[in-house]
Amino acid sequence: MKPQPLILLVEDEPEIRGFVRSALQAEGYRVHEAQQCARALIDAAARHPELVLLDLGLPDADGTQFLRRFRAWSQAPVIVLSARNDEGAKVGALDLGADDYLTKPFGVAELLARVRAALRRRGTTDEGTTLRFGDVVIDLARQSVARQGVPVRLTPVEYRLLEVLARHAGALLTHRRLLREVWGPHAVESPHYVRVYMGRLRHKLEPEPARPRHLLTESGAGYRLLP
Repeated sequence: MKPQPLILLVEDEPEIRGFVRSALQAEGYRVHEAQQCARALIDAAARHPELVLLDLGLPDADGTQFLRRFRAWSQAPVIVLSARNDEGAKVGALDLGADDYLTKPFGVAELLARVRAALRRRGTTDEGTTLRFGDVVIDLARQSVARQGVPVRLTPVEYRLLEVLARHAGALLTHRRLLREVWGPHAVESPHYVRVYMGRLRHKLEPEPARPRHLLTESGAGYRLLP
């Protein structure tokens, strides 16, 4: 039997660490804990966790230092757990490669939902698979899209934007990250590109484009595709 995913919990506050650990273990996940950035980097390299839950306010270094160094060699999903609720902190962490950002205090149900989404996303990134949300199917091998079994014609840019969102389904992707991955580094100061093309995708793929259920805007931060 395949072992349950290993989650690295990087948090220095004992109460929060215990709360999160209990919630994860109750769902069957394996949990390893670290209280400092330096220790977390060593443990991540040694244990190769399937997911990291990361506090930013660590005693020996800011959590963004862990994120920057971890992303140099691992693409395992990282969910930030932080009391910093300002937009700049959120966007900064996401731009460094965090997959999601959960502001303290948070509930067990929301935490577990974010964890499931991140692990599900990790399991659907191989080439040749199909990605699905709602009644839409994306065939990565053929680079084709169908809705309710009917092919949908997308431009190359529309397809690339949809593919990036779908490969990170559930994650909050900033404007800068989408611009960098879809249009290239020269376009990171042109956020209107994303807004225009998201509108086009909604009209082609959402049942009610004005009230999207899957291609969602996160005000001031970016966009998220919900399966």
